Amino acid sequence: MGLFTVSEARAELTRLRPVLDELVRVRADAAELAASLRPGGRATELGGLPEWKAAQARLDDLMTTVQRTGAELKGFAPLLVDFPAELDGTDVLLCWLEGDQELGWYHRTDLGFAGRRPLKTTGRPG
Repeated sequence: MGLFTVSEARAELTRLRPVLDELVRVRADAAELAASLRPGGRATELGGLPEWKAAQARLDDLMTTVQRTGAELKGFAPLLVDFPAELDGTDVLLCWLEGDQELGWYHRTDLGFAGRRPLKTTGRPG
């Protein structure tokens, strides 16, 4: 897959939002189901082992859907999605973290999340 421009990555994120929202819901269900299956776990109205296995399968499908776009799913809890890009001749990852309202951050590929900076609204290609 190629690099994203800022506008392409933002458009892809918009298309992915329903997938990401479902991922968050299914992740929570899977966690609750897993806890209920442990010895001494509290019963849940969500079901049991079959429902937990179904939730795990759905999570795999959702994560594959994200990665097929060319985006990189870097974190699961919280969700962290990176879009490979280039800004001012530098390889970067446009970075969306669960809870962000929009794609407004990036970091150099060699720095990782610790180097996360806000995207400028002007003066950046996209």
